[in-house]
Amino acid sequence: MKISFIGYGSMAESLSSRWVGKHELFVAGRDSSKAQSLAHQLAQGTKAGSPVEAAEFGEVIVLATPHQAVFEAMEAGGGSEAFANKILLDINNPVDPSNGNYLTQTYDGVSLSEAIAAYSPKAKVVKAFNMCQAKVWQMEQPNFDGRRLVTLYCGDDTDAKRQVASLIEDVGSEPVDLGELKYARLLESAAAIVIKLLFSGRDPYTVLNLIQPEVKPIS
Repeated sequence: MKISFIGYGSMAESLSSRWVGKHELFVAGRDSSKAQSLAHQLAQGTKAGSPVEAAEFGEVIVLATPHQAVFEAMEAGGGSEAFANKILLDINNPVDPSNGNYLTQTYDGVSLSEAIAAYSPKAKVVKAFNMCQAKVWQMEQPNFDGRRLVTLYCGDDTDAKRQVASLIEDVGSEPVDLGELKYARLLESAAAIVIKLLFSGRDPYTVLNLIQPEVKPIS
């Protein structure tokens, strides 16, 4: 699979480090030297270039900028039409902890993911990977209390979700489909709980994990 990252922060570094060697990767951002640095760090044929080149290259485009810069980054990538028929993987959370407010920002009552889909209606937007700190995605096997980490995801396109589910499997996590893209509102709010805990001093590996007990047949 061809995966482009628009953005080169900690989440891009963590996820790309788990996908390198399994997929073709491309890194882009406003600072080309930082994009080149991450590509060099990953090696194994990882390419770097402009946001426009990233949009052209990727079958999956990971929006890995701060949430405030998502739409600016998409404009830099060529605007709405540049992402037509692409899978747009939104890993962001519209939360600004710097002012002590951990409530999610909405876009006329909808989630960031839905706003992205409205901006680029021909794209296939999927929300995933937003509920953990970047260090969690660096774990070889993200297990907590003996249970594999569950990664919830949602979107409106079945095939796009299938491909994102395979990327979740690639990092050693268990994909669980939450349903349509409108449920990104729940994922962003749930992530805000984790973010508040992290900024309150909790360990960076703090997660909310879905516990699915095994149902044993009655003998």
